[in-house]
Amino acid sequence: MTMVPPSRRWPVAILGATGAVGQTFIRCLRDHPWFEIAELAASERSAGKSYGEAARWLEGELPANIADMTVLPCDPSRLRAPIVFSALDTAAAGALEPAFARSGAVVLSNAKNFRMDPDVPLVIPEVNASHLALLETQRRRRGWAGGIVTNANCAATVATVALAPLHEAFGVRQVFAVTMQAVSGAGYPGVPSLDILGNVIPHIGEEEPKIEREIPKMLGCVDAGALVPAPIRVSAHANRVPVENGHTVCMSIGFDRRATPAEALRVLGEWRGATEVRGLPSAPDRPLVVTDAPDRPQARRDVGAGAGMTVVVGRVRSDPQFDLRLVALGHNTIRGAAGGSVLNAELLVASGAISPA
Repeated sequence: MTMVPPSRRWPVAILGATGAVGQTFIRCLRDHPWFEIAELAASERSAGKSYGEAARWLEGELPANIADMTVLPCDPSRLRAPIVFSALDTAAAGALEPAFARSGAVVLSNAKNFRMDPDVPLVIPEVNASHLALLETQRRRRGWAGGIVTNANCAATVATVALAPLHEAFGVRQVFAVTMQAVSGAGYPGVPSLDILGNVIPHIGEEEPKIEREIPKMLGCVDAGALVPAPIRVSAHANRVPVENGHTVCMSIGFDRRATPAEALRVLGEWRGATEVRGLPSAPDRPLVVTDAPDRPQARRDVGAGAGMTVVVGRVRSDPQFDLRLVALGHNTIRGAAGGSVLNAELLVASGAISPA
């Protein structure tokens, strides 16, 4: 793809703008060199209010220009921005995101509703930028002028960034994954304090099947306009832990071609991801970094790597039942949610796949 930086800032809208992920979108976009927040939308109970009145701002200081914006309803007839970032929950996304796509907007979705549809790109740009080719198939099949591009479940994102270079080099055959997921992944107000303080909750609704389905799709390939998932068997255990931000994933991995820890460390250390992503505003210098500290990565120390867009991998070692085991950590609301969607939009614009006007 030929990268064409935009000559002006293009207007964008945020759906579900008052929630935790919607607020992360605002933080990611408020000083963005390519995009300008033009419209904020939320539920009917918030519509018509100023954003400062409608939202309980969770982190830092609410920018004055955002606080003064009027919250609009999530209605494609009321919003004009050609790029729409969706932080809608599952119940609302199922009807609203296709409505915006039909109206001509490109929707960058965080919801699970359409991730596994065969014509919907499920994208981590450094891993599978080529999957954006599915957007043409989607528009043709559905008759949409716009489209839907999704980013993955936040834990699946962390795991996939760590797995991608290993899959390229050795062919990942099976993965056993145990997650320790931050409370911010549950949104706001999230998990009651008496449930999570001093505790580990070994269940997150629907999380395990998402991880098990999404990793093979993202590590698959597009052939003749169709998605072919990678033949990887994934078994996942998902746990909620008393950490504010940062999902940790412990994985044991089986390969088609056996690899030593030294070989895996070399591959992980050299990987930079898809070349077409480099230089985009939200792309970190290194999408993956390796630590050799015996007790890292740690959420408290490492979650901010690459402004929250870098996955940190450590404890790479042999596994007695599989081939290799490691620990990966990533920021769940930035790389795993809003920041990942913003990077998807940057790639779409820079490649000419969408042309907002």
